[in-house]
Amino acid sequence: MNKTITKEKLEKYFLITKEALDAAQKAEKRVDMKSEAADFLDMASRYFSDANHFREKGDYVLAYASLNYAHGWLDAGARIGLFKVKDSRLFTVDD
Repeated sequence: MNKTITKEKLEKYFLITKEALDAAQKAEKRVDMKSEAADFLDMASRYFSDANHFREKGDYVLAYASLNYAHGWLDAGARIGLFKVKDSRLFTVDD
């Protein structure tokens, strides 16, 4: 069982979440829910920013937790169709 958040693991998840955030920002948005899509992107961006803050302070646990929240907002938005994405590597959507 792995109980450590290493710098390498954290960097891997920063890259994945940043890629997902960029994809969601560029994706076509659901026409009837543009304000909701913007809200989800705002929340994801704020948690991603928090993750950077915690990483800079050396707090990998809170950085990792913030990344998970950021990616959770992105996944939820993709899952309910706010962002029209098809990348099942980055989102819990069908290709």
